[in-house]
Amino acid sequence: MAALANRNIILGVSGGIAAYKSAELVRLLKKAGADVQVVMTPNATRFISPLTLGTLSEREVLIDIFPENEDGSWTRHISLGVWADILVVAPATAQTIAKLAHGFCDSMLTAAALAARCPLLVCPAMDHDMFVHPSTQANLETLEDYGYRIMPPEHGELASGLVGHGRLPEPAAITERIAAELGSATPDGDLAGLKVLVTAGPTHESIDPVRYITNHSSGKMGFALAAVACARGADVVLVSGPVSLESAQGVRRVDVTTAEEMRAAVSSQDDADVVIMAAAVADYTTTASTTKIKKAGDDLILELQRTPDILAELGKARRPGQVLVGFALETDNDLENARGKLESKDLDLIAVNNPNDEGGAFGHDTNRVRLISRDGAVEDLGTQSKDRIAGLILDRVRSLRSSSIPSGFPSP
Repeated sequence: MAALANRNIILGVSGGIAAYKSAELVRLLKKAGADVQVVMTPNATRFISPLTLGTLSEREVLIDIFPENEDGSWTRHISLGVWADILVVAPATAQTIAKLAHGFCDSMLTAAALAARCPLLVCPAMDHDMFVHPSTQANLETLEDYGYRIMPPEHGELASGLVGHGRLPEPAAITERIAAELGSATPDGDLAGLKVLVTAGPTHESIDPVRYITNHSSGKMGFALAAVACARGADVVLVSGPVSLESAQGVRRVDVTTAEEMRAAVSSQDDADVVIMAAAVADYTTTASTTKIKKAGDDLILELQRTPDILAELGKARRPGQVLVGFALETDNDLENARGKLESKDLDLIAVNNPNDEGGAFGHDTNRVRLISRDGAVEDLGTQSKDRIAGLILDRVRSLRSSSIPSGFPSP
């Protein structure tokens, strides 16, 4: 991972059960060539040993601001703030988030954060009710106002036995996010100057006031594309259907519900240089009843109508030089069906995935994607994190932008 090689990273570890993941995070960062300085809150040492993290990082772990000796090293938080390329707090507990938001300086972690001149990435991890509490959300908003990056926690089983948002993302995903942040630390990132439009998530087509037609899309792939594109310097607009995800700092987000609303939102961004349609737009809608449909008999027959084909409309209206990327979710004849979609909708690139692949498609933090380009070439990206897949797709987009291949299929 080139973005991490020879980079200086401060890893702040605060006192939560997810602190055990910090050992693997240090290992991955070191393996990628980064120099890692671990700083811990005193409570973090109750969950994982400083000896473990010090051994993996090959550096003394720092905890207290004031050392036992008087050798002047109490100013180390200042020198660290100058040394670091990024400061990452993972896990960030509710307590540490509150301290960062209000300028507390009672440990090496909080002191280094105050003194840091580099980007700061905060990875919240706590129980669901603590995370959604208004005070925690307000503190996270404050950090975003300061310019901190927030990597949202995942949804799943928590240490309390409950299920909800609050799980620390896996170390591999955090590593990918750090690489993305460092890859765009300067305004001359490789996508700087480009406007990128990304769609994500499902759409909801109402049947009546309480029911709707939808699909299993979580929006994670589209959100990863938006986050990585933004981190690489692009001006990003994310049009999202109903999902429970936080968009990355710097991404302009437009929330929609129906396919028709998504069509309108996409049409209003017709100056985009790159369009990546990762949303799983419902293919059919119906005229919704204004009252709840009551059970009557064994069968209910709905008359369905096609929703607008947003991707096909974009292909017909594309501007010279605009790059258009689509997604094809297929359960059989994957490549054949995707090739047909690529040509009929006049795409430059199509990403093919299958919900039956292990670790792929809906709801996962990983995906298995094959890319088909206009010349028919197929590239299997394998099963990787969605952040990593996003980066590879954007690499191909960058190449398309710099190539001399004209947009649009030749006329028959």
